[in-house]
Amino acid sequence: MVTFTEVAALVPTAGSRLGEGATVERAQAVVQSMTDADAVAVLREAAEVAAHAEQLRVIAAGVIATRSRRDAGHTGLSQTRGHRTPVSLVQQITGATKAEAARHVRVGEALIGVDAAASAIPDVATPSSAAPLDWREPLRAAMRSGSLTSAQFDAIQRGLGEPPSADAADEDERSAADAIAHDAWMQAAQQLVAEATERTVEELTAAGRTIRDMLDPEGAEMRYLQRFERRSFRTWIDQDGMRRASLALDDEGGAFLDAILSSALRPRRGGPRFVDSDEAARAAQLTDDSRTMEQLSYDLLLDMLRAGVLAEPAEVFGTRQAGVRMVQVVDQAGVAGPVALTEDALSALPAATVQQHVCDAGIVPVTVDACGNPLDVGREQRLFTPRQRIALALRDGGCMWPGCDRPASYCEAHHIDEWAADGGRTDIDRGILLCRFHHMNLHHGGWRITREGRADFVLHHPDGEQFVLRRRAVLTYAWAGIDPPPKRFRPAAA
Repeated sequence: MVTFTEVAALVPTAGSRLGEGATVERAQAVVQSMTDADAVAVLREAAEVAAHAEQLRVIAAGVIATRSRRDAGHTGLSQTRGHRTPVSLVQQITGATKAEAARHVRVGEALIGVDAAASAIPDVATPSSAAPLDWREPLRAAMRSGSLTSAQFDAIQRGLGEPPSADAADEDERSAADAIAHDAWMQAAQQLVAEATERTVEELTAAGRTIRDMLDPEGAEMRYLQRFERRSFRTWIDQDGMRRASLALDDEGGAFLDAILSSALRPRRGGPRFVDSDEAARAAQLTDDSRTMEQLSYDLLLDMLRAGVLAEPAEVFGTRQAGVRMVQVVDQAGVAGPVALTEDALSALPAATVQQHVCDAGIVPVTVDACGNPLDVGREQRLFTPRQRIALALRDGGCMWPGCDRPASYCEAHHIDEWAADGGRTDIDRGILLCRFHHMNLHHGGWRITREGRADFVLHHPDGEQFVLRRRAVLTYAWAGIDPPPKRFRPAAA
């Protein structure tokens, strides 16, 4: 059994101060006495140690899963130890949640080269000569090198899904089409691996799904319709007499509900400050409300149901009305992209959904370059115009601060050049979206943001450390324009 002292020795910043026979209590006291920089260093070093241990845990979970296949019956490894599935065995040994154990099994199977889909159907055999290159190889290499965690591996793998199957009668044509699809998925995996250190796990998942929809628009339409068919709403009374509800939302309905809640409750969720006095007063009242966010959300939905079509929208939502703004890339020839993105959540929607809403809501054209940089307005006015705010939302996708997931509707436009001190222009190139917290943190904490021309924005810490600010990965791929493989595929709807 490995002792705590031996593990602590692998964390230099802490181990050098603990000595022999260190305990958890002693380690806690040492870390609490450290400077901020040393505490962060301990976390980084401990994370590196944990990543290596996680590699072994994931490999073991994968091996256990391969030896517990359904065709092994009661002689499988997990079954001989009294467990129905390898996930159950892994969960018992590691003390992880069921979801975490399932992730370890999925990643372990993929890491050692096991096709989970094929293992679930053991009587289906694929000739080795016909098997295309496995697009997961970049993920495996990154995981083995320690540059990718199991959570990141799983996020990319599940986000991208499986490449679509070729739908051609001729075997050679089908093999060639499969090779093209697998090559596209492998390139996508390589790109997401390269960005993994700068993206959250949630953003990697979203980016993977969007890339998948852009590469496979027919499959995207099918998956959208399948989720639409699974929509549902039901209520029941629990054993205490409390009426409860369960709501499964389709993509468009979910985006609309998010827009409603965000529009009405954004002051409590960290939304932007208000210039209008009436809006500011209403925001202050909502912020001081003693109800929880869950109670406010419930009361809002019930108020809307009671009011119905007779409600005055401004009384519920304020100056910004609830609605879903969709972003679709259209090239200079007028050809629209195969998918669109919701402005706030950056969820992919089929092009047909956009055309449906154009009939009701119209469009706001914004001209951008290949990197998503829109046009300028200049120094005529201090504040960014509503049209510029739309353009900033298209370019940034939300708060640009590293690790922040606040959507565009919660953000304020920051001039990187001070209006008075630096003669700053209200140009989109010199503006950036920040949520209220990070906007205030920047101004009051000594941070600053710079940009050379139209290069990436750079965030400067007061101590000199610099961070390149990356836009949402989903938007990066949207503006770059990913070409789908040739239309010789049967959409992968799973």
